[in-house]
Amino acid sequence: MNDLVVFGGPVPTYLIESIQSQLGPAVAKPQGVQAIRFNGVRAVNAADVPEQIRHGLANEQLDWAIVPTGRTLNDFKLVVFDMDSTLINIECIDELADFAGRKAEVSEITEAAMRGEMDYRESLKKRVGVLAGLNARVLARVFSERLLLNPGARELLDALQNANIHTALLSGGFTYFTERLRIELGLDFATSNELEIVGGKLTGRVVGAIVDAQAKADTLQALTQEFGLTQDQVMAVGDGANDLLMMAAAGTSVAYHAKPATQAKAVHAINHGGLDSILVLYPPQ
Repeated sequence: MNDLVVFGGPVPTYLIESIQSQLGPAVAKPQGVQAIRFNGVRAVNAADVPEQIRHGLANEQLDWAIVPTGRTLNDFKLVVFDMDSTLINIECIDELADFAGRKAEVSEITEAAMRGEMDYRESLKKRVGVLAGLNARVLARVFSERLLLNPGARELLDALQNANIHTALLSGGFTYFTERLRIELGLDFATSNELEIVGGKLTGRVVGAIVDAQAKADTLQALTQEFGLTQDQVMAVGDGANDLLMMAAAGTSVAYHAKPATQAKAVHAINHGGLDSILVLYPPQ
């Protein structure tokens, strides 16, 4: 049995009635003023929700998801996150390129890679190459002046850690940022690419093997095995094409303010709310 959870604001009466008539018998249970959980809907997944209802939810700028009845946050034992534009509000490489006066050019490549229109490894080499000659001090400036956690990130991480759920940051970004976030946020694990620095300047290259989509998926599977978990106990949160293999390796995937291609392949999509919306879908016990 499944529930339909609608969240992100008050749900209009016409939508409540439409959901109950087309997906019922469904008992509507308010979760505060910003969410309603419809217990026992006739839907196995998001595709089973009629287009009329989906259109109405989109018009009202409400998020929604089909979730297993009775499943809670505590049923998960590992939650992994992408970093750029998922856990944090920026694409770090775009902000670094801004210091080289080439942000627009690099952002365009980033967007193409995120949409899956360009090979990630190729795109990373092109973008990192633009950084050659930059003073390495710009890394600290991006971290301190431009990087913010996305809304709801701290609330979600607090809940995960209170429930003793492992957390990891699996990123195609850079270790300068992932390691600082890992320490600051108390994450269990982080992996990413390492920028090469020689004589206090970026060389325009990365050190070692590139962390791409396959590497992220492989790391998720390695962590799953290390902790002795099943796929159903793992959640992955991402936003771009580089996250798809990682998300497919998890039992539950969440596309956060993601590109359409990523949303289409995720179990859940959050388009309006913060990361703590995951706590509405899967409340802590």
